[in-house]
Amino acid sequence: MSGVKHTRDPSVKQSKHRLILTEEGKADVTLQLGNCIGRGQFGSVYRALNLNTGQMVAVKRIKLNNRSEDEVTQLMHEVELLKSLVHPSVVKYEGLVRGEDVVSIVLEYVENGSLLHTLKAFGNFPEKLVASYVVKILEGLNYLHEMKVVHCDLKAANILTTKNGNVKLSDFGVSLNLKAAEDLKKNDAIGTPNWMAPEVIELKGASTAADIWSLGCTIIELLTGKPPYGDMLAMSAMWRIVEDDCPPLPKNISNTLHEFLTHCFQKDPALRPSAAMLCEHAWLRTTWGDHKAL
Repeated sequence: MSGVKHTRDPSVKQSKHRLILTEEGKADVTLQLGNCIGRGQFGSVYRALNLNTGQMVAVKRIKLNNRSEDEVTQLMHEVELLKSLVHPSVVKYEGLVRGEDVVSIVLEYVENGSLLHTLKAFGNFPEKLVASYVVKILEGLNYLHEMKVVHCDLKAANILTTKNGNVKLSDFGVSLNLKAAEDLKKNDAIGTPNWMAPEVIELKGASTAADIWSLGCTIIELLTGKPPYGDMLAMSAMWRIVEDDCPPLPKNISNTLHEFLTHCFQKDPALRPSAAMLCEHAWLRTTWGDHKAL
């Protein structure tokens, strides 16, 4: 699967249940689509079986409604770049197929699903467990940032876990995610901005520092079941994110986590620490260090 390239060749066949990926000089790869395992604002994700090898993969099908040809071309180029990324804490992009009204992105399949799914099934996480996830999330973020990729949409729904508890970041860097902030300005029903950094809401552009803000929101989500301002309407939440000095922090958290979160929520993105710097923070060194010793 790793050698599959996207193609705009009209000979690529696409049906409701089957995808055929073609690459010059190689045998066709046939994917049988199975059950839907997730839905997002841009499309749905399906399990799929590689009928050549028996490998299980995930296929994200993005509808191209109201998307310009330039946006679609940008998406295809970006997926080609993302295919070069290889890290244990990052979902592997395998390839892309362009159809008339849908783009299918082929991804590594991660069996446990998202942390949001786990959160809904088992309830809020204790601080030590959150710390163990954050260590791995930061490893993935640090790799993406070193490779000049901004995630742009970090939240529990886009953090997948294996059956052993390892973390895989998904839905990162894809161009369509960059349109989310603009779409929210036009129609707040499209999604919720609770994980967005203030500079993203103000359309000043997303940077690696925006991912650090979103990490802080995700930590609160894992601890409490909701991101900051989770009970508000989207437009009200956006206003509070921009206007408040800092989002409200959960009660009964450790002093070191309180400090960690205040670093993530620096209003000036230039003052937020990098993922690599946060890996060395006392909250993770003490909380996760104690956990590893058990």
